[in-house]
Amino acid sequence: MGLDMDRLGRAAKAGLRSIGDFVWPPRSLVTGQSHAGQGLIPPEDFARLAFLNGSGCRSCAMPAESDLGDATLCGACAANPPPWHAARAAVEYDEASRKAVLDLKRAGRRDGLPVFAAWMALAGADLLADADLIVPVPLHYRRLASRGFNQSGWLATALSKRTELPACNDALVRRKPTPSQGGLTARERRKNVRGAFAIRPSRAARIEGAHVVLIDDVYTTGATLSACTRALNKGKAASVSVLVLARVVRPTDVTI
Repeated sequence: MGLDMDRLGRAAKAGLRSIGDFVWPPRSLVTGQSHAGQGLIPPEDFARLAFLNGSGCRSCAMPAESDLGDATLCGACAANPPPWHAARAAVEYDEASRKAVLDLKRAGRRDGLPVFAAWMALAGADLLADADLIVPVPLHYRRLASRGFNQSGWLATALSKRTELPACNDALVRRKPTPSQGGLTARERRKNVRGAFAIRPSRAARIEGAHVVLIDDVYTTGATLSACTRALNKGKAASVSVLVLARVVRPTDVTI
């Protein structure tokens, strides 16, 4: 009897979803266009996405011509290693993924979060397996008040639900209202965020000794992620790894 009720319940939910999709067809995360069928990304749009799945340079997630596993390291990271332990990215930030990222970042479109969390969990599976805590890159309180949300915090929460790892969305604070990083050179970005982040004193005990996975929406030059990592290292985190939704690969992709 119990199994029959479960089946009926699932069938009823599926029926309601079908009715909902008919009345309000899902909009593709990639194009924003309504489409027939289930899911937020139709097959033709899904095929356009360039999934990185944690491959490439293990220190900065930059795609590599040949993947050598954990030994894969790009020349830039070999010459100047980043302050974190490792980095992974789910997709390349390009023409196909741009709308999905910007709809999340600027328009606050949340329905794709479970999809993004699944991609990130796959790309960062090895990092998450050893992690104690998920921490997002924070916004300054003024920007948070004007925007109303922190997309990195949303990603961290969705990833926490997906993996059952705890997330501490207020572990880091942005101490100064830095200008937007958009349009800045790598050197300008580093200067812009230097000393901008710190551990929230009430969260210091959670950071000390923890293996932290730092979450952001887009990895461009790594300036913000580096500044956050230095704050976490100063807070005596056991290790810091980076996991992002999208990775800028070409210079033309920087305009986010």
